[in-house]
Order: sequence, then C-alpha cells, then structure tokens
Amino acid sequence: MVGVIEFDVPVDGVRLHAYDTGGDGAPIVWHHGTPNLGAPPEPLFAAADRLGLRWVSYDRPGYGGSTPAPGRDFASAAHYTAAVAGHLGLGRYAVFGHSGGGPHALACAALLPDRVFAAVSVSGLAPIDADGLDWFAGMAPASEATLRASAAGRTARERHEATAEKDGDIGFADVDWAALEGEWGWFGSVVGPAIAAGPAAQIDDDLANAGPWGFDPATITVPVLLHHGERDRMVPSTHSAWLAGRIPGARFQRWPDDGHVSVLRHAGGALDWLASYL
Repeated sequence: MVGVIEFDVPVDGVRLHAYDTGGDGAPIVWHHGTPNLGAPPEPLFAAADRLGLRWVSYDRPGYGGSTPAPGRDFASAAHYTAAVAGHLGLGRYAVFGHSGGGPHALACAALLPDRVFAAVSVSGLAPIDADGLDWFAGMAPASEATLRASAAGRTARERHEATAEKDGDIGFADVDWAALEGEWGWFGSVVGPAIAAGPAAQIDDDLANAGPWGFDPATITVPVLLHHGERDRMVPSTHSAWLAGRIPGARFQRWPDDGHVSVLRHAGGALDWLASYL
C-alpha cells in the first residue's frame, strides 16, 4: 500500500504544500490541472509501483496548503519544483503534467535540463501566441469564454468569474464522464476542495494559461511525450500537435476515442515510456 507524506517547503516568501509517496524509486513530479489540489494521482500508484517509480508533487501557489503568488507564470514551476526536489535531496527526476499541469511540466523540462530526464504532457495547452495555431478553435463554449476573459487580463477574468453561468459546456465528452464514474473519480478528491476554497487560484492559473509562458518550448532538449484525446473540447488536440512540431524530437500520441480525462487511461503506457529513460 502506497502512503503519501505531506510537508511544507518555503521558497521566496511562498509556502508550498508538497507530497511524496516515498521509497527509493526514481521520482516523477506530478503537475496538477486546473482547478485541482496537487496530491499525486492515486489511479497511477499501482503502475508507478510496478515500475519502481516514486510520486512527488505540490499544490501550486494559492491551492490547498500553498500560499498565493499572484502573477506566477508557467516558468515559475521550474523554480518551485527545484525547491521541493532540493528539500527532498532528489537528483534527477521526470515530470508529468495533465491539462493545465502540462505546460508547467514542460517548463521544468525547458529550464531544468540538468535535473529533468524526461517529460510527459497530457491534454496540455500550447502558448496563446503559437504561430499558425487558431488557439480557441474547437474549444467548448464555457472553456473558450473563460480563456478569452483571461487573455483580456485579471479584471476581465474576475468579472467573468462573477457573472458566468457555472454549468456551461466545458468540453467533457461522454467518455470523460464515464472515466469520472470509474477510477478517475479520484479527481473529485482534488477538484472539490480546490473549488470550495474559492476562485483565486484558478484565476491565477487561467491568467498563466492565456499569458506569456516565460520559456520557449523549442528550447527543450530532454525527451518529451505528448498525449491527447481527439475528442477533447476543453483543450483541443491541435495544441499538442503544435507542440509536437515545436519541441525537437517530441513524440505525439493521438487517441481518437478519448477526451480530456479519459485519455488518462493510457497514462500507464506513458509511465512505461518514462521508465525507459532511467
């Protein structure tokens, strides 16, 4: 049975609440989606244990036990990840991000090449200024409206939060709802508390989603695997397709029958891929 140790790490005036499944396995730093807490993904514990891998993660600033850091961008994830890894005395590690966590994982791959040995991004966004990509094309109405408001700045995003309908179409396919009825119902344990704490951290995430990344994915030199479901209307698969063309040597796996969440049923294979670089 995998246990999870929780602890706090101070870094630059921010307190990060972090998690560690412990053991001697090769570490994988999990970067959570929006809005989530940062607890590592229980549905993947068995696969990681089989491969001798260890999960490490943290609540992004403003979520859970971590204090806010308004104005944070994706590049800040490299700084926070390095602080948590340093606290644990980790050497090299992989990074794995889902949804809004995808670009945070890629930031670590770009900015910590001496520490990160491989990176996985599942259902992740491309930069809003990506050349040749119609960034909003294919998004469900509620997701598009939220991100358009975010692109207009904090005031517009806060106004949208106060006035938008809360039950709009965010882009989940029927296969996503089915996944949430199964083992990925685990998301309820990390999404519910994040929402209950209020919208501030999610707004910070969305401003990062629709703002400058703070790094160029073309500078990534470590192995990268991109997974995306073609039925994803929250973050269309064209985003990962664009990243695959930008990141040197990136491997892109499309899943035609999957959406934003259900694509995680293939995450065990992504862990096998990561383990091949140990």
